[in-house]
Amino acid sequence: MSARTSSGIGLFLLVFVGLVAAALIGTAVIDRPEPLPEISREATGGAQTLEDILRRQEGLHTGQKTDPEPNVDPSVGALSTRGSASDPDLWRGLRYDTANVTTQQQGPAATVLIQDGGMRWLEWRNGPLKEWGAWLLIGTLVALALFYLVRGRIRIDGEKTGHKVKRFAGIERFGHWLLAGSFIILGITGLLVLFGRIAIIPLVGRDAYAPIAAASKWVHNSVAWAFMLGLVLVFVMWVIHNLPNRHDLRWLAQGGGLFGGGHPPAKKFNAGQKLIFWSTIVLGASISASGLSLLFPFELPMFAKTFDVLNATGLPELVGFGTLPTEMAPHEEMQLAQLWHSIVAFVFIAIILAHIYLGSIGMEGAFDAMGRGKVELQWAREHHGLWVEELERKGKTPDTTDTSDGKGTATPAE
Repeated sequence: MSARTSSGIGLFLLVFVGLVAAALIGTAVIDRPEPLPEISREATGGAQTLEDILRRQEGLHTGQKTDPEPNVDPSVGALSTRGSASDPDLWRGLRYDTANVTTQQQGPAATVLIQDGGMRWLEWRNGPLKEWGAWLLIGTLVALALFYLVRGRIRIDGEKTGHKVKRFAGIERFGHWLLAGSFIILGITGLLVLFGRIAIIPLVGRDAYAPIAAASKWVHNSVAWAFMLGLVLVFVMWVIHNLPNRHDLRWLAQGGGLFGGGHPPAKKFNAGQKLIFWSTIVLGASISASGLSLLFPFELPMFAKTFDVLNATGLPELVGFGTLPTEMAPHEEMQLAQLWHSIVAFVFIAIILAHIYLGSIGMEGAFDAMGRGKVELQWAREHHGLWVEELERKGKTPDTTDTSDGKGTATPAE
């Protein structure tokens, strides 16, 4: 155990014991039945003291102007600092909707003075969301590391031809890198905001973290538009190639050759790539919707309408959730949107980590497809043999003058 860990645990125990002691002392003071003695206010210049507050809570006279007066307006009631109750009683009444309060302002959030669900959101955000999300990402990295140690890098089995075949056009690579680059930025900035208090502040302090958090929020909100544009481009360009076919079943049955035994035949995209594609489209659309709801909570509420549709199907009651609420304040909409945004993001990041691994160090020749747009002909035959056969039938075979050193020009594959 490191010194930092030991000191952190010691500090936690010290604070915890102090809070418990304070709670016990406070309880003993409040519950004591004997009236408090008269308090001299010479030392405070006439300001009220803790004893004054405690006496007021018990309805005892303190000699202050805030004591009950014979002709006090009866409409004030107990929820008033002029009466026998304290300010906490007032806020407690507002929180549980027992205070007779009206507002002059109009608007979606004008009548919401205290939104009690915020505590449930905060506990879930700082508890299960962070804990489970962190373990998901850590578990994914550990699994990929173990897979690399056991399987090693997936090599090209046959002899390389020295010729290249065009895999992706320039516009396809632009759409991919626009989506990928913006996603990486969004993932990093989102994690900085979510885990900043527990991971960054202990290292650099609050003053240094404040501008980091502010910049991360601004970058996150700005780059989100590039992500959504890239998502649309990728969907339009590749949806036709990612429709399921009978070859996908064989690919899945053989595990795509990731564990040895050769690679099953596939067209331009194999079943594994199709799973990544549709995961990106579905999760990307969902995270974009929740993100827009967070940016425009009053204009684009997301969950009330969704819950209304789900209630109509009877599914929530079937799984034990009962009837979901269909009338929610903007605060509740934002809390649910933030939780959903983070949950989808964690799953999305875990999937993309696996995609990055296979597209870089995990598989020989895979990065060339998006890095240069061309791949080794032998790699294409092993991983996408049906696609190469289609090119040959269409007379779009690679030019044999296009060697691995970049000389020559390949006949376009698209």
